[in-house]
Amino acid sequence: MMRLLTGEQKDNDVPFDFSPISITSFGNLVVVEGCNTSRSISWVHAWTVTDGIITQVREYFNTSLTVTRLGNQSQPSDFKSKSNSSSTPEISLLHCPSIWESTLSNRVGKSVPGLVLAI
Repeated sequence: MMRLLTGEQKDNDVPFDFSPISITSFGNLVVVEGCNTSRSISWVHAWTVTDGIITQVREYFNTSLTVTRLGNQSQPSDFKSKSNSSSTPEISLLHCPSIWESTLSNRVGKSVPGLVLAI
């Protein structure tokens, strides 16, 4: 798709067939997943949408993508700072739940790299 968006695609090139399998949104992030007709190439697009306009496009080919949400998790009662000094900050845990995972990369029949997109 990058070649199409930048105008580098030649007239005799095979056109990009944009047939999404799934579309999911998380706030201003839209995740679109699809593959080519022979299912040999899977792709995931992550679009940032601002005021109804796509302002950023990230494209991943033959990559397993996991989207996680960053957030704070409260501390377990047995996990406290050992110091009584008020100047020592307490350690807080970071909770990053997986909220979306690509599925088509498992179907291309080969091992693919995995990426995590934190929002």
